[in-house]
Amino acid sequence: MKRLTLLLLFLVSTATAQVKPVQLADSLFSTYYHQRATLFKSLPYTQGDIIFLGNSISDGGEWSELFADGRMKNRGISGDNSAGVLHRLEEVALRKPAKVFLLIGTNDLARNISADSLLKNMFWIADYLKEKTLATQLYVQSILPVNERFNKFGGHTSKGDLIRKVNAQLQAGASKHGYISLDLHTPFSDNTGRLNARYTNDGLHLNGDGYAFWKHLIYDEVYDLQQKPSIIPAPQQLQWKEDAFPLYQSKSIVVRDTALKKEAARLQAMLAEKGLRVDIKDRAVPNEPYIALALEKTEAPRLAEEAYTLLVNKDRATIKANTAHGIFNGIQTLGQLMRDAAYIPGCEVRDWPAFSWRGYMVDVGRNYQSMEMLKEQIDVMARYKLNIFHFHPTEDIAWRLEVPRYPQLTAPEHMLRNKGAYYTVAEIQELIKYCKDRHITFVPEIDMPGHSAAFTRAMGVDMQSEEGLAILKDILNDFCDTYDVPYVHIGGDEVEITNRDFLPQVTEWLHERGKQTIGWEPGGNLDKATIRQLWMQDGATNPDNTYIDSRHLYLNHVDPLEAVTTIFNRQIGDREAGDSTVLGGTLCVWHDRNVLKQEDVLQMNPVYPGMLTFAERSWKGGGHPGWITNVQADQTERLQEFREFENRLLDHQELYFEGKPFPYAAQADIKWKLYGPYKNKGELSTSFAPEKKSFKGKKPAAEAVGGTVVLRHFWHPLVTGVLEKAEENNTWYATTRFWSDVDTTGHFWIGFQNLSRSQNSDTPAKGAWDNKGSAIYLNGKAIAPPAWKRAGQQGNSEIPLLDEGYEYRAPIAVPVKRGWNTVLVKLPVGSFKGRDWHNPVKWMFTFVPVSISDL
Repeated sequence: MKRLTLLLLFLVSTATAQVKPVQLADSLFSTYYHQRATLFKSLPYTQGDIIFLGNSISDGGEWSELFADGRMKNRGISGDNSAGVLHRLEEVALRKPAKVFLLIGTNDLARNISADSLLKNMFWIADYLKEKTLATQLYVQSILPVNERFNKFGGHTSKGDLIRKVNAQLQAGASKHGYISLDLHTPFSDNTGRLNARYTNDGLHLNGDGYAFWKHLIYDEVYDLQQKPSIIPAPQQLQWKEDAFPLYQSKSIVVRDTALKKEAARLQAMLAEKGLRVDIKDRAVPNEPYIALALEKTEAPRLAEEAYTLLVNKDRATIKANTAHGIFNGIQTLGQLMRDAAYIPGCEVRDWPAFSWRGYMVDVGRNYQSMEMLKEQIDVMARYKLNIFHFHPTEDIAWRLEVPRYPQLTAPEHMLRNKGAYYTVAEIQELIKYCKDRHITFVPEIDMPGHSAAFTRAMGVDMQSEEGLAILKDILNDFCDTYDVPYVHIGGDEVEITNRDFLPQVTEWLHERGKQTIGWEPGGNLDKATIRQLWMQDGATNPDNTYIDSRHLYLNHVDPLEAVTTIFNRQIGDREAGDSTVLGGTLCVWHDRNVLKQEDVLQMNPVYPGMLTFAERSWKGGGHPGWITNVQADQTERLQEFREFENRLLDHQELYFEGKPFPYAAQADIKWKLYGPYKNKGELSTSFAPEKKSFKGKKPAAEAVGGTVVLRHFWHPLVTGVLEKAEENNTWYATTRFWSDVDTTGHFWIGFQNLSRSQNSDTPAKGAWDNKGSAIYLNGKAIAPPAWKRAGQQGNSEIPLLDEGYEYRAPIAVPVKRGWNTVLVKLPVGSFKGRDWHNPVKWMFTFVPVSISDL
């Protein structure tokens, strides 16, 4: 599904003439053949199958166990040849599998069937599958090499030269017959061109090592991944090597430093999840591949305490670092390298972070999240080397931090949502430990004196009053006695300061207790020792202060596709790397609006795609000046940079986020032509030339790339869109086209102005995409907007969103025709001033394919 854009958007048809059926007599085939073939016909029909089709070599593979994936189906028959596959191919085609991996031909050649006849059958098989099940991707694997030195299967092992000839023709015919050619012959060969004795015990068939190696060679094709494992965040230095480490043969983790026992146990558990059993030892076993962890001086240009090196060759995988934290970081990279649980590609990694502060914030004051859900997010943070968990449990809505001295703070009657839901002392201590075990610093925020209405309801006094301040000091005193945390975030923003001594007294009190304080900037009157967390326009302007950057890093304000592009483009703190003034940044999830269920926070906000993108930028550093929403269509190098990251992001979505909300789809290859401006004089329904059939599409006024395109942001010009000089009362049009091989049904994310979760935005009116008159056409026919569940509902923070965003409603299903399909998006706008601040005008649209039926 995730690679659909590449398939759908710009492929050339490979349609062929109708394939004539072939009738063969059942008597031509063995008893075993019929046993297997009749069994295959009796098995249940399931969706998304990945079929291994062939002779004894395929037959010998325990594919579902090898891949730990029930979709893998064995359709191998020992002794079969190309005619046998042809004879039973209907059973395969009727299943409409997602993929077929075909390996056949060695028995044909052993029976002196000519190479031309074999190739003719192979091409027929490909053409037949293409005609009968266009949804199926066929992979034709080269015939494996043979080795006569075992003195077995002489009729097969004497055909080495002929096998090479057939393989060359199979590779040459791939484009014409619509299959993907996979070369297994070369990697399975030794330096003489024979089947490597490591992988066989008879010169023809594979042993266990051979099947593990086969899995490794095709893993990326099975799961639509990049050829090499995708690493996020990308290491500072990575060099691939030719050899590979046989992970499945490794039985030990060698650790001599007692300080690394916990990290070794972590790695051991990681391997166990992949079905691999290893022991932790203090020395290697001779002639056995192993993994080593070692504390050793590791040079790095910055933040050496988190730096590591990783070396992988055919004998061992070694992680070295200055600290256990560095070893931990190396283990996360190693975990991504061992994606297939068979081999780790040879490589050399030198790595360190660009920023010391790589944070993620959750607001549990407004919407409570369970401990299980919090731990899930912390686990994802750890996997991607984020190291600060910013926890926001006190708000106007509710105070969710237990204070035994003042139980009224967490009493249900003083909460407006999730009444009675709060975090006990034991749970906070558990979270602190959970973070610490993963080298993450827990940063609690007690918002003061703003966002403190829940405090006022519970205590009956304003926090800035003399009595309120005394109560707060009691709370902070108990907090410092109870929790071992180095930082306390005091908030300090969005409030009228009526007591100028309030924040100075609070920060001085906390400093005396040995706590470092953090406050929002702009905010209250903070002292020099308090770290400023930026959230508005101004950056790190005072060199005497220390800053954390959260500007335009609020996931509640951006839609999924825009989130990835804008975060990827960011320069954190307007710097390529951290320094004494800017420590780094924190990605924030403020879901001000009420939710029906806690998981909506992760689905309605692009939490995981945003977190992975932020991990890339905050670890790798770099980025580009300014706040940019779109993929840069006119800058080839930057577009390629984004495409490369997106491919890695999609790999991780496929491999690590099954069953978790991950609202993202491929967009780097969707190209738009924009025409305009057309003055609509405030009449948003006015039609212009691009809507007419006679419009031929002159040179576009602008071009764009992406599934989401922002013409003008509501924070323009601070956040830039496609149009540099957007004007009111104008209409623009955007158009693209895509190819489909068949008449079918397409499913698409379509939307206009994805609503912020922190504003009380109105739901569109019945029968409208938005309040601007936006429209979208496929092949000249208007695509109707959803039947909104609350059409025309005026925004209200207590009314949860239901279907207003494309990422949490069913995709739009529309007919797609065979051939080229044309998309036209109409984008009128009147005033750039919304009805109120809760309804800002963000001039944008989204169109991206997410699935196609029967394609």
